[in-house]
Amino acid sequence: MQDNATEVTAAGIARLAGVGRAAVSNWRRRHADFPKPVGGTETSPSFALAEVEAWLREQGKLAEVPLRERVWQQLAGHPQGPVTALVHAGCVLLLIHDRPTDWLELSAGSDERLAALLPAALDQVVTPRFGAPRDRAVHTPTGPELLPSAPLLRGAAELAAELGARQTYEFLLGRHLDANPRQYTLTPGDLASLMAELAGPARTAFDPACGTGALLRAVAPRPDQELYGQDSAPELAALSALRLALQGKAAVRTASGDSLRADAHPALRADAVLCHPPFNERNWGHDELAYDARWEYGFPARTESELAWVQHALAHLRDGGSAVLLMPPAAASRRSGRRIRADLLRRGALRAVIALPVGAAPPYNIPLHVWVLRRPEKAPAQPELLLVDAGASAGDGRAGLDWQAVRTAVLDAWRPFERTGSVREEPGFSRAVPVIELLDDDVDLAPARHLPPAASGGGTEQLVGVRERLGETLRLTTDLTPPKAQGAQPARWPLITVGELARGGALVLRTGGNGAPARVPVLTDHDVLAGTDPSGTLPEGEEEAVLVEAGDVVVPVLGGGSVARVVDERTAGAALGRNLTLLRPDPAALDPWFLAGFLRGTANNRQASSYASTATRLDVRRLQLPRLPLDEQRRYGERFRALAEFEDALRRAGRLGEQLVRGMYDGLTDGTVAPD
Repeated sequence: MQDNATEVTAAGIARLAGVGRAAVSNWRRRHADFPKPVGGTETSPSFALAEVEAWLREQGKLAEVPLRERVWQQLAGHPQGPVTALVHAGCVLLLIHDRPTDWLELSAGSDERLAALLPAALDQVVTPRFGAPRDRAVHTPTGPELLPSAPLLRGAAELAAELGARQTYEFLLGRHLDANPRQYTLTPGDLASLMAELAGPARTAFDPACGTGALLRAVAPRPDQELYGQDSAPELAALSALRLALQGKAAVRTASGDSLRADAHPALRADAVLCHPPFNERNWGHDELAYDARWEYGFPARTESELAWVQHALAHLRDGGSAVLLMPPAAASRRSGRRIRADLLRRGALRAVIALPVGAAPPYNIPLHVWVLRRPEKAPAQPELLLVDAGASAGDGRAGLDWQAVRTAVLDAWRPFERTGSVREEPGFSRAVPVIELLDDDVDLAPARHLPPAASGGGTEQLVGVRERLGETLRLTTDLTPPKAQGAQPARWPLITVGELARGGALVLRTGGNGAPARVPVLTDHDVLAGTDPSGTLPEGEEEAVLVEAGDVVVPVLGGGSVARVVDERTAGAALGRNLTLLRPDPAALDPWFLAGFLRGTANNRQASSYASTATRLDVRRLQLPRLPLDEQRRYGERFRALAEFEDALRRAGRLGEQLVRGMYDGLTDGTVAPD
């Protein structure tokens, strides 16, 4: 029986019925019998899932709620909150995973019987996997706590029969994380895998800021493996433990609490420590921990919380064990941390600093670093530090990072260095730097400051190629130069606005920025203005994304510029980004190039713009077009298309010219290009 306490938002109803949010709003207005809100707010109401499901069936809009969607809505609308629901579901999925016949016997009766018998059964799997109740993050829920979760637990078990227990938990946890992106700082799976490979195989692994368990989950499984974690958020410590236990047979020991102030595993000496610590924390315990034994390499300044995490990780390693931490780039160069960095280098604890491409992990706007450390058994005779700048190996950014290329490039530099303590220098990418060269007043470990530059412009051969492409483009611009303008009297056409055309069905008007499916490139306002390929990203959200099609016209609404772009086959399929409006003309009524050309008129944009103190905003509905027959539109459209090709050629010539000039400057200044 459906749980009447489960609530669903309008976005959830849209997903249930396979329609857009606008359709749900129309149903609410047009159907007096549509279920009334039972919660939420006036602007974002929620509805009883059982009532919504019944109404959709009566209207013939739903044959059956998909099982995945029903279970997710039960979890999202749980009266004790989605985190509690995830813990209850995770415990039962672990029982199904480890002792499936026990669940079959328990679930045969009523919800009350199930809730009464479950705690004892759960204890038989929770205690062996997570340890004694006093030390573990996952506590066995009581019968009264489990009773409201009974419909969810039965649904989760049914879904596990289709997908498997682990996949079901990953689905539910993933949906929860996607629905609450601002509450959690996540480590992308590709980055977690790279960090785990840098650390190497480990029987015991530890993450002192485990979050949702992404880093420990990336550790390769081994016999008799033990995974330890700690997080300041009790719910994350519990969710992480369940996630890891469902993944394999390792013993999982996670605890809640502040790792620096209240270390839950003080005696642990692990083979590997992986950590994505919180960045730039001032309140990390500086005043209380001045005499802590972990500060073997120096007492971190109040502004150097990351160096406190580095030493915490080293303190939990066995001799020869490895630690890999994600770090902000400032930690490599701040003057307040130079003494600790110097001691890490002198004693051979810091082995590598790897600069990642921009966008590798949150915060996505800066190139984060990965530090690879080892607890030294003895100080090396002639220590070197591997410096890697992986930014150039990330691809062109049009479809996200090329993680395979990044991983291959980084590991190809790290593995020989790990074996021999040195590596062949690759200009612009990697170098093993003698520690003595780094022990100056700054002890600056930023890779870009110590790597020799790559050959200018890719080398003289590439510069020759750039020059040839520039010559071809300049010749093309000559061919595309518009013919001499023919004078004429100003035309007095009858005009119609975009808004009137939309109301009449001659075009469809959509706005962007609501979200994007995974791995779909996003067309941004910058891309439209610069004439480049889609390069942006948007969070996955409940709103339906607007995907552009060939022949659409895209208009930026901020900045006061007169720009409109006709989407071609190469751009088609991208998601529409923020601050963009899409016009999709009916080809039987409007020519897209005619539409885009007249939208770019300066006077047209001026009369349709509004002006604030800091920005200009274009009201696309107020833009005007002349009423012309389709044949006449096409005549104008061909001329506008030729102008657009000329404009693209000018942009391309500008980019190639900048590349050639920059390469020549670099070549002349580093000696790879002769002045004659």
